[in-house]
Amino acid sequence: MELILAVDLKDGLVVHGKSGRRDQYAPLTWGPAPTAEPVGFVRTLRPAYLYIADLDRIEGRGDHDREVKDCAPLVKHCYLDRGCRGPEDYLQVPGVSTIVGTETGGADLERYHGGYLSLDIRDGGVIPTGTDPVSFLAAAGRYSFDGCILLNIQAVGTETGLDRDRLARLREACTGRLFYGGGVKGEEDLDALQETGFDGAIVATAVHKGIIPLDAVRRGQWS
Repeated sequence: MELILAVDLKDGLVVHGKSGRRDQYAPLTWGPAPTAEPVGFVRTLRPAYLYIADLDRIEGRGDHDREVKDCAPLVKHCYLDRGCRGPEDYLQVPGVSTIVGTETGGADLERYHGGYLSLDIRDGGVIPTGTDPVSFLAAAGRYSFDGCILLNIQAVGTETGLDRDRLARLREACTGRLFYGGGVKGEEDLDALQETGFDGAIVATAVHKGIIPLDAVRRGQWS
């Protein structure tokens, strides 16, 4: 299972926050990296896999394309959510897979080809429609994405932990590659994701707190 380090970018810096309250996200000035400057941050942590959320572009107020292009060569692969609102928003950079989030991607997901579909979840439902994630995943096979990501926005930064039975139902509903992010609190959750068949885990807070070993993030694998 891929172990993927999440990096949120806002106003040119790596930021940290909780539960998707983006107006309260602040520069990440604690943890293993001495800088919140994106390239310096990635050079210090040296993850194998990187998930970048460009919060400025998701909210329609600028972008971090230059920072993404500078960070991408430093890792094996980068997954990028830049608030796609149409296929023309894919960022064509070697080693980068663009993510289409349900928050911004619109109702017609059949117009997208390639990249990853992120099921952005709030209050237990996929936003903006509130559809049950299991039902959404079961129907997502008709789209032309390379895989899906389950992103529990409310759980981001909270270390709330995961329900193994729920994970098993979600995994069973998806026939392709499936990642999970949001609320992963430690090694027990990573074991649960790996044992239920997930292909990737997106982590951040537990890494910065030293709960998930940085060496594992640098290897990029959990098994």
